[in-house]
Amino acid sequence: MDLPALILSSDLARLGRDSRVLSRQAEAGELRRLRQGVYVRAQAWDALPPWERYPLLIHAAASTLRSRTVFCRQSAAALSDIPVLGTRHPVHACTSDAGGGRSRAGVRRHFVDPQSLQIEERQGLLVTARGRTVLDLAAFGSFEQAVTAVDHVLRPARNGPSALNVELLEAGITGIYTAAAARRIVTALMFGDPASGSPGESVSRAMMHRLGFKAPVLQHEIRDARGLVGFTDFEWPEDGLSGEFDGLVKYGEAAYLKGRTPSDVVIEEKSREDRIRATGRRVIRWTWSELASLERFATFLDAKGVPRRQPGIRYGNGQPPRGSA
Repeated sequence: MDLPALILSSDLARLGRDSRVLSRQAEAGELRRLRQGVYVRAQAWDALPPWERYPLLIHAAASTLRSRTVFCRQSAAALSDIPVLGTRHPVHACTSDAGGGRSRAGVRRHFVDPQSLQIEERQGLLVTARGRTVLDLAAFGSFEQAVTAVDHVLRPARNGPSALNVELLEAGITGIYTAAAARRIVTALMFGDPASGSPGESVSRAMMHRLGFKAPVLQHEIRDARGLVGFTDFEWPEDGLSGEFDGLVKYGEAAYLKGRTPSDVVIEEKSREDRIRATGRRVIRWTWSELASLERFATFLDAKGVPRRQPGIRYGNGQPPRGSA
């Protein structure tokens, strides 16, 4: 991830220059003010996708802190390439002050016993280790965020850090979290599945579980008379139903396109889906739009005939089944 350079008023002051010029450039729309004394070129900021703006805000905070800080929770996740749901998060940092929980200079502090802390360096900043970061997300975040993070670190990455395992993660719970937080963590760990192929698939699966839908088979192999058709994101074999999450981002990613145009990919996916349908299955697709709320996703799944664990029982009030949170 190549983030744009930060422009600091303190750098100008050290050179004897008037730092007020930065405020004037911000007022003129040439710069974006990220926090007091920290700016970035407006064009560079506007070009960043939402999920890359948060790491830049963390770097902006770090540039103004007097001492080197250990970042945690969503901030550590974002710097460690662990998927973070949502785009509006405060900057989270550790403190050894038992008072903890205070915000100062736009940074939310959380008490952490230094004896329990393992630290890594990511993007030039100090963060809690991957395992601890995932446990924190599971302890203090939503069930969807917990599952997304757990799925991600359980899944081997081609050019990234080694996969973690449930036993290793579970061993990190003792003595750090309350009983309620530990239950939330264990629930997410037991639900985690490295077969989940993307954050959207993880969120979909977690929401299905909350809403009482039958658990799908992940990455199900489909074959026809011509051979391998592919692997579906979700499959309900007994119901002849395949589900695909379409994040849409892939149509613009060079790594996914592999020299093809977006039109080529759309045509290939259409051909693949036609072959799947020809095996007698129904195929349904959804995007982040359907995942905007539990109610919207439940309405979509019901309309598409996705089976429920117990027909007639619905969790439309947003409350999870027992053991999900």
